[in-house]
Amino acid sequence: MADMEHTERIYNMEETPQTTEERAATKMAKERAATEIAETSEVAAATAVTETTATTKTTETACPKCSGKTKERSDKEYRDLMNRLRRIEGQVRGIQGMLERDAYCTDILMQVAAVSAALNSFNRVLLSNHLHTCVAENIRAGNDEILDELVVLLQRLMK
Repeated sequence: MADMEHTERIYNMEETPQTTEERAATKMAKERAATEIAETSEVAAATAVTETTATTKTTETACPKCSGKTKERSDKEYRDLMNRLRRIEGQVRGIQGMLERDAYCTDILMQVAAVSAALNSFNRVLLSNHLHTCVAENIRAGNDEILDELVVLLQRLMK
């Protein structure tokens, strides 16, 4: 049972590594922990095996709504996006606290509007990065299908 608790602690790591190598090592540790948890529990998770190199394979939880594509982000981009998400997470926890303390409705609504604005800002930064990297690289490589993907993405974001 102690091994299971250790495995769950590894899987739920909250520390965010700063370098690409540290992120890769953390990802591998989490994948190993997820595998151990899945093997020891009665619940089976759907997994997809993705070949990352000719000799290395990683296991990722399959998500029916994800494209299956991945992107290697620079350390700076990764840190910026993670910092934004941590701030948003803190704001949401603050709203939970307000609700627990029976704060006045308009005060909570103002904080929800602030979270919404922060998420919109996160989306703008991520979309800009996507356009400058993924879309630009695919167009340079002659893959015009990326434009169809972009149109669908923009339609979904503008709902």
